[in-house]
Amino acid sequence: MTRKDAMDTLGDAPGTTTFDDVKAVVVTTLGVEDRADALDPSTPLLGSLPELDSMAVVELVVALEQRFSIAIDDEDVTGDVFETMGSLAAFVDTKLR
Repeated sequence: MTRKDAMDTLGDAPGTTTFDDVKAVVVTTLGVEDRADALDPSTPLLGSLPELDSMAVVELVVALEQRFSIAIDDEDVTGDVFETMGSLAAFVDTKLR
């Protein structure tokens, strides 16, 4: 089974989605465990989470690359991708396909 197949299987498991996995990476990387339950797909990221400064974006990109075994190019790191939790999860999902 390839890594992509494993991720597709994980994504299809009951209660586990790409969003849940991205959320876990965001929560751990930014240290916002106390607010994890409030994060949903519509939660704004850039400009709304004080923890998400430019250095944290770099850390988050690296953490997502490691967690999902994907490559995120510099030109992929845009305001649109990091606009909301949902847009970030959707971006990761496209990288997995």
